[in-house]
Amino acid sequence: MKVRQSGVPAGVRDGAIAVGVAATLLATGLSTDHSVGRFGSLLGYVLLLVDGLALAARRRTPVLVLAVTGLCAAGYQAAGFDVPAIAFLFAVYAAMREGHRRVTIAASVAMLATLPLAALVSLHDLGDAFAQARGALEVAWLVAAGAAGEALRQAEQRGDEAERTREETARRRAQEERLHIARELHDSLTHQISIVKLQAEVAVHLARKRSEEIPAALLAIQEAGREANRELRATLEALRDDDTTPPQGLDHLPELVERARAIGLDATLTVAGQPRDVPAAVQRTVYRIVQESLTNIARHANAATASVRIDHRPDALAIRVDDDGKAGPDAEPTPGVGLLGMRERVTALGGRLRAEPRHEGGFTVQAELPVEQTS
Repeated sequence: MKVRQSGVPAGVRDGAIAVGVAATLLATGLSTDHSVGRFGSLLGYVLLLVDGLALAARRRTPVLVLAVTGLCAAGYQAAGFDVPAIAFLFAVYAAMREGHRRVTIAASVAMLATLPLAALVSLHDLGDAFAQARGALEVAWLVAAGAAGEALRQAEQRGDEAERTREETARRRAQEERLHIARELHDSLTHQISIVKLQAEVAVHLARKRSEEIPAALLAIQEAGREANRELRATLEALRDDDTTPPQGLDHLPELVERARAIGLDATLTVAGQPRDVPAAVQRTVYRIVQESLTNIARHANAATASVRIDHRPDALAIRVDDDGKAGPDAEPTPGVGLLGMRERVTALGGRLRAEPRHEGGFTVQAELPVEQTS
């Protein structure tokens, strides 16, 4: 994708250039001696005006603008206006910049052959016609306009390629760093947490076997060990996720809902809109949002029901997860690691996230992720 200059929008700049060129052409035409009738003069001025104003669309339809400016130049030359084909030079530059090299070269050759004939229509003298055509469109200027457009196009391509290389290098380094952190966490923490969890479970088992009262602190240690083990596994999985493996996405959401139902939560899944292809990064983020939301509901919300809704909109994918838990409308959501992770994923994709208590009680997580339309 080409990088446009910041500041004044490209459309405004193009419009200003078009008006400026049109004014220059009209001013030149008014100062030119031409022995044609009133109709010919009027037609010539109209062609001069259209010739310049057509440049406003040179970015959107460069080939069409190239054709319009060429025809207008030939038309006002035939009407007796000895005016340089400035607009056609701009059109050549724009078409070459957009990569239409063959069409531009063909149009330029056609113009070089047509302008002398157009001038001959008004002058009826071949020598004067060639002289006027040379004044209207110097070959050197035509070549310069085409070369400038081609040079800028190649420079933009090199810039795009350099940007892609930098992004790929940054992603590779980030992935290497994530894998390094994952290895360090696995080597340093997984074993120790497993020992604490195992020791606590053995102690609880022996106490029950002897019919002894189990200390509350021991039960807390056992539960904390299990929770730490789950959290560490989830963290390692996230760190090792390189965004290149087949994602757990929309097709895996029913499994998440069934898992929630298996632990006693009355969870439902609703899909609305017309499903279509969704980028892997968006699918992965949707899965993580629903997974984290259902996990938080099961652990902290003390809820009986939960609903997951996925809306396929024309230009976005909307996710909403509601529960009927203990959160009240005045409760402040705790910004835990899971919520922060969701927000970072959504923001990275240019989306929006809301996580807050509902007015009717319970909690809601809502996200909207942009999805490019496909034709």
